Amino acid sequence: MGVVVNIEGGKRENASIEAIIALTRADMGRVNELILSKAGSDVQMIPEVANHLISSGGKRLRPMLTLAAAQMFDYKGDGHVKLATSVEFMHTATLLHDDVVDESDMRRGKRTARMIWGNQASVLVGDFLLGQAFRMMVEVGSLDALDILSSAASVIAEGEVMQLGVAKNLETTEDDYLAVIKAKTAALFSAAAEVGPIVAGASKNDRAALRSYGTNLGLAFQLIDDALDYGGDTKSLGKNVGDDFREGKVTLPVILSYRRGSASEREFWKAAIENDRTDDDSLDRARGLMTKHNAIGDTIGRARHFGEIARDALAPLKATPQKQAMLDVIDFCISRVN
Repeated sequence: MGVVVNIEGGKRENASIEAIIALTRADMGRVNELILSKAGSDVQMIPEVANHLISSGGKRLRPMLTLAAAQMFDYKGDGHVKLATSVEFMHTATLLHDDVVDESDMRRGKRTARMIWGNQASVLVGDFLLGQAFRMMVEVGSLDALDILSSAASVIAEGEVMQLGVAKNLETTEDDYLAVIKAKTAALFSAAAEVGPIVAGASKNDRAALRSYGTNLGLAFQLIDDALDYGGDTKSLGKNVGDDFREGKVTLPVILSYRRGSASEREFWKAAIENDRTDDDSLDRARGLMTKHNAIGDTIGRARHFGEIARDALAPLKATPQKQAMLDVIDFCISRVN
């Protein structure tokens, strides 16, 4: 995973997820109804906290991948709707837990649930949503799908703990960091893409193709997020630019800048990340050093590299509208930096 392939001229014009939105619109309507139903509870705070995040404008890309992947293999049942809802609940639970761990104030342009209801409520409602997700998985009746999603839940938790282990550690290597985001982010993309062909009865080769696609799409997605934290804007990012820096997160742009920097520059990074000197002036200097050492550009290059692996993973599959839409998703995820 440490191989560097910086793809120049890799931008594709008019990147959009409109195709996958159109193809999954009817099924997503059923997913949204199920989300509202399963997020309900007689305990008043549960739907309040859950709906705060669920209704906050996320693209719901992961459940759309599940639906499109099932459609790709002509699935006619309704299990994919429950699995897609499970995927979204797993994602939502992760966000609720993440915001507590990261002490985040903003999520998708709104105050985080923990800022409104407190850390305890955010953690417990996340646990409730995970429980509902597993109930729906059981209802589908596919042991393979249950295995894939439950394994992903475990891997995501491992990724969170791994991230704690590298927090504020400037000696973190690029391979170490890629291992963290493969667990923390890519595992759910991978599971979301693979459970669709599972319920559709697709072959092992087809399942493997979608699994590889999801993993590498997830890696590309997270690396672009890393770049946007230093080069994006608050409106499009859905959180404050520089939040990763202020929280002392050692993401790939930091890793590259630190390793390529002079002794004095490394002292700056140690003061900023390890000693919490993360004011606006420090953020400006951090961005300047990233520009000097092309850390943002190379992070985007890595993302394009994993995007191409995701594209190649789908190459052997038959041509369908769903396949093309999933290829468009790769371009969309990377085009967010343009």
